[in-house]
Amino acid sequence: MNFNIITLGCKVNQYESQAMSEMLINNGFEKANDPNKADITIINTCTVTAVTDAKNRKVIHKTRRNNPDGVIVLTGCMPQAFPDRLSDFEDCDIVIGNKQRGLLIPTLNEFFTTHKQIVRITPHENKGGEFEKMSVDDFSGHTRAFIKIEDGCDMFCTYCIIPYSRGRVRSKSLEDIKTEIETLAKNGYKEVVLVGINLSAYGKGTEYNLADAVDVVCSVGGIERVRLGSFEPEMMTDELIKRFSAQEKFCPQFHLSLQSGCDGTLKRMHRHYNSREYMELVNSLRKNFDNASITTDVMVGFPGETEQEFKESLDFVKSVKFSKVHVFPYSRRKGSVADKMDNQIDNKTKDERSKIMIQETEKSRVEFMDSQVGLIESVLVERKREGGYFEGYTKNYTPVHIFTNKDIAGEIVNVKISSVENDYCIGELN
Repeated sequence: MNFNIITLGCKVNQYESQAMSEMLINNGFEKANDPNKADITIINTCTVTAVTDAKNRKVIHKTRRNNPDGVIVLTGCMPQAFPDRLSDFEDCDIVIGNKQRGLLIPTLNEFFTTHKQIVRITPHENKGGEFEKMSVDDFSGHTRAFIKIEDGCDMFCTYCIIPYSRGRVRSKSLEDIKTEIETLAKNGYKEVVLVGINLSAYGKGTEYNLADAVDVVCSVGGIERVRLGSFEPEMMTDELIKRFSAQEKFCPQFHLSLQSGCDGTLKRMHRHYNSREYMELVNSLRKNFDNASITTDVMVGFPGETEQEFKESLDFVKSVKFSKVHVFPYSRRKGSVADKMDNQIDNKTKDERSKIMIQETEKSRVEFMDSQVGLIESVLVERKREGGYFEGYTKNYTPVHIFTNKDIAGEIVNVKISSVENDYCIGELN
């Protein structure tokens, strides 16, 4: 039988989909040549906003409409967070939560025997729990590999339901990380990205921390670059930063979640830092790393955000001079504390504030890109594009286009950044 996996959401979901793909292949299943006619379609969902839930439902209905006789397996964060929302599952043959993916094969076999809908969603424990046994040998279609080393979150931000869909913080052991990375290195991967739901909380409740994980990955021969996925400011200390900087393979790219530059808004969000502490962390990163790239997420229109609070957030974001910012309007999320807050902001105001914030952050993006001109940087080349150029990324994740007759796909090459065009740099082989 053949299968197709549709992945919605973050890099953690991408990793988990890859792990399920390998699980199926190792048990005799094959990838479908035509995704629309797969015997089995697995939909790995995200549930970070109400908009993503609507997208999940649209994908489910489209899959059933295009392939009425195929088996649909629904998994991921949406069924885990909302196990009682049965109307979302009616087109699905199998529904499994974030704790049941290891049972994917026997659950499929059971369905093929009974041909009756199976719904298995086990609630997360209130404290910790075991890290899901899952690994990948390959990350097909990617030059770099994403490795999930942490799951869950204990922070309970008022706009977020992720602790309910992902549970509390759990961490992959250092031994399992090393084994997985060694396999990826043998399979030709030169760069790995460590990802998690709350990555900076890696090791919480144990004797190890995120720097220990970075040290282990950097110790593996064949791996030439190690970078972090998105992480939260909490638990990111000067000691960790100094240990990161001691590793030559560590990439100075930091996606450091902000959400708001206004202390009043951060407090209502139940974020565990203020703007001063955030700026101190930014300064520490720039002090310890040359040419660091610092990117972030900024939410506008959170309940109760006044014009003055928006201005405070805008001024703070401008002062940080991020290399890139993802700006998005607050979206009400049923089940979250913020959904019940007074003083909800209307969509028109949120859209206006989004446009203003985006306009200002694009200026800092231009400044950052211009600052790369003249530098000699190493680039991991990902692919050759139809325009005759090769595309890759520097250690700080600046996109670079390289025009050359040499076949450099998959290689790490030194280039001199000569100019900026649109949202990428032009590099010449050095």
